[in-house]
Amino acid sequence: MKMALNRPFAPVLLSCVLICVTLWSNLSSCVLAKSSRRPNIVLILTDDLDIAIGGLFVASPLCCPSRASILTGKYPHNHHVINNTLEGNCSSKVWQKSEEAHTFPALLKTYTGYQTFFAGKYLNQYGHSEAGGVEHVPPGWNYWVGLEKNSKYYNYTLSVNGKPEKHGADYSKDYLTDVLANRSLAFLQYKSNYQPFFMMVSIPAPHSPWTAAPQYQNSFNNTKAPRDPNFNVHGKDKHWLIRQAKTPMSNASVQFLDDAFRKRWRTLLSVDDLVEKIVKRLEVSAELDNTQLYEFDIRVPLMVRGPNIKPNQTSQMLVSNVDLGPTILDIAGYNVNKTQMDGMSFLPVMEGKMNSSGWRTDILVEYEGEGSNVTDPACPLLGPGVSECFPDCVCEDSYNNTYACVRTVAPSANLQYCEFDDNEVFVEVYNMTADPYQLTNIAKTIDQEVLEKMNHRLMMLQSCSGQSCRTPGVYDTRCFLATAGGSADSDSRWRKKKKKKKKDGGKLCLL
Repeated sequence: MKMALNRPFAPVLLSCVLICVTLWSNLSSCVLAKSSRRPNIVLILTDDLDIAIGGLFVASPLCCPSRASILTGKYPHNHHVINNTLEGNCSSKVWQKSEEAHTFPALLKTYTGYQTFFAGKYLNQYGHSEAGGVEHVPPGWNYWVGLEKNSKYYNYTLSVNGKPEKHGADYSKDYLTDVLANRSLAFLQYKSNYQPFFMMVSIPAPHSPWTAAPQYQNSFNNTKAPRDPNFNVHGKDKHWLIRQAKTPMSNASVQFLDDAFRKRWRTLLSVDDLVEKIVKRLEVSAELDNTQLYEFDIRVPLMVRGPNIKPNQTSQMLVSNVDLGPTILDIAGYNVNKTQMDGMSFLPVMEGKMNSSGWRTDILVEYEGEGSNVTDPACPLLGPGVSECFPDCVCEDSYNNTYACVRTVAPSANLQYCEFDDNEVFVEVYNMTADPYQLTNIAKTIDQEVLEKMNHRLMMLQSCSGQSCRTPGVYDTRCFLATAGGSADSDSRWRKKKKKKKKDGGKLCLL
C-alpha cells in the first residue's frame, strides 16, 4: 500500500514500508574466534507498516523504491527505482546491470568474507519473466530463498538458489512466514562456523492480502483503527488525490478500514513467533552473547541489539532506510567511504560516540506516481490515471502523484516540506511540533524566508549523490547551477530546467 487509509493527507512518510530489526553478536565457537572474528548480523524486515502500527522514515513510501534504498544505501533519484512496476525499474534488467552488483550484501560477500543468506520478499517484480525469472539469483547471496513477485501467504513460488519451489495452501507446510522462519533456522544450523554471517529475512506481513495463521484469526477482534485527530477529516488544503476523497467516510468504509487494521495486526503475530525462534536459536548456539535490546523511535520501531550498545536507550536523531546498508557495512568493518552510498552509518550513534550536532537535520523522501490508463469502474468520475481505489473512491495512487519532500528535525525547526510535480505545482508544509497530525497546510501562510530555505534544502538533497548527501551544504561538482525561490512560478521554472538537464544527462543544483 502507498498510503495509510485513515490518513487524510499526502502519502509522504505515512506508509509502506519497512520495520527493521537488526541483531548482531560475537561468534563464540572458541576463544580465538570470539576475540578475532567480526560480528554476525541479522536483519529482519517486515513490509507495509505505517505510523498507525509503527512506521519508518524511508527514502520513498513505496515498497520497491524503499527496498532498493535499503540494498543500495541510495536515494531513489540515484538508484532509479521509481515505483513498483517493471517499467519503474523494479527488479528490471537495468536494475540488475546497474545497481544489483553494488548492493551492501554483494560488498559483504565479495570484500569482507561474510557468508550471506536471504529469505523472503526481495523486490516486487523479482522473478518476472522479462527480468530473468526465478532462475536469476542476485549477486551477493550464498544462500537464496526469494519470493516470486509480490506479497502472498499461500499459493506462491520460491526461488531456492535459482530453482522454482511451488507452495500451496496447506498451513502446516506452506504458510509463508513460518516457511521463512524454518529456512532461517536451517541456515543457522548448517552454516559454516568459520565465517561470520549476514542473514536477511524479509517478511511480507503485514502487507495485503492480510492472511493470518489459523491460530491467530480471531485475535484483536475488538481492535479498531486509531481515531486520531486527523481520522475522517476532509483534506481541503491537501493534494488533489486526498481532496477528492469522500468525507465523512461511509459506515462501510469505516468498517473496511477497521477490518483491515485487525487483519494486519494478526499477521504480525506470526512475525513475533519468527523473531522469537531466531533469537532462541542464536541463544542456544551461544551466538547471542553480550547482546542488548536497543530501540530507535524516530517514527520507526528500529530495534537493535549488539556489543557496545547500552540497553533501554532511545535516540531522536534522523535515521533513514538509506542508512541501513552503510551501518551494516560499518559493523562488518568495511569502509563506507569506498562506496557511492548516500546514507550514513549510525553505528557511532548507537554506541554513544555521536551527538546531534554531528548528525544530519534533513532527510529526503521522493516518489514518482503510477496509475492505470483505464478508468476504475467503481470511480468513473476520476477518469484514467488512478490506481488501487478502495470504497468511496479513496485511491492510493495516481500517475501524477509525484513528489519530493524534505523532513527537517533541528533545534530551530521541526518541519515537513513537500512539492508535487503536477499541473498545480502543489506545495504542502507542516509544522510537526504544533501540528503533529498534519491537519493544516501552512504553505500559504508560512514566512517566505522559511519557505525558500526549505525549498533550498529540498533541491540540494534532490541533486545530491554519495558523499554530498551525507554532508549537507556540499554540492555535487557535476551540477548545473540555477536559482530557486519559494513561489510556484519559480518552482515551475526550476522544474522545467531540471527536466531539460535530466534529458541532457546533467544534474541541477541550487545557487
